[in-house]
Amino acid sequence: MSICVVGSINADLTVNVERHPVPGETLLGGGGGITAGGKGANQACAAARLGAEVVLVGATGCDANSGPATALLDDAGVDLTHVEEVDSVTGLAVIAVSADGENTIIVVPGANTEVGADFVDRHAAPVREAELVLLQGEIPADGFARAAELATGRVVVNLAPVVEVPREALLRADPLMANEHEAGLILSQLGLDGAGTPEELARRLLGAGFASVVLTLGSAGALVAQDEVFEHVASPAVEAIDTVGAGDAFAGAFCHRVVEGDTLVEAARFACRVGAFSVTLPGAQPSYPSSTDPLPGM
Repeated sequence: MSICVVGSINADLTVNVERHPVPGETLLGGGGGITAGGKGANQACAAARLGAEVVLVGATGCDANSGPATALLDDAGVDLTHVEEVDSVTGLAVIAVSADGENTIIVVPGANTEVGADFVDRHAAPVREAELVLLQGEIPADGFARAAELATGRVVVNLAPVVEVPREALLRADPLMANEHEAGLILSQLGLDGAGTPEELARRLLGAGFASVVLTLGSAGALVAQDEVFEHVASPAVEAIDTVGAGDAFAGAFCHRVVEGDTLVEAARFACRVGAFSVTLPGAQPSYPSSTDPLPGM
């Protein structure tokens, strides 16, 4: 298997609002539909829709949301034989999207809390066999650490949200992928200064022991840092409709191109185009391109 994603699976409940409410305020909104989400599932779906061979290790609950949460993964061709149904609720993300495309997200982990070290051990084979293992921050820290330990191929870490994980497991990342805010929090977790420009953050992360770093910069593209070489990759200019899941689209596309043999810069350049495509459509997984969709900037 080319890519093994060990991560979260959520049902996304999305509502649309003119603007985000202030504390104590009630607003009327639209939407209310359930779609597939979760950072692990999103990244697996993004890579698979582009043609990557992907297996997902994760868990859903025994409730009505488990079907919608995995439907697009199945449609994209993600191998779901290592997704367990557990005695819990399926992870739930409540997403509010404002008219300007910005979003707020509240996540109820649910079944994702079961993806600890013992769970990962039960599904060790695809982790060991993958060319690339992709990890995020929406599963327990011991599950994250065990997956990093079992991996024999490349490990890519998108520690979002930023949670406390063992330092040695985190440093397996090649690259560590983060946005500017996440990069600052990771540096703080490592006992280092988390303030500065993207270049300063990336330089500090390399100094902390990461083999390579990719910082995602939203509409400004990405910064790739490796061997003290820093290269900025621009993102195509598009009109953003919904930014939900754009970072996951980038991560999935990036990993797809890495296993295809691209350099980190080449992979980031392609991933920026995929991320830009995704923000022009609503939702997370529903907005991801297939291998035949024309990407902006190409």
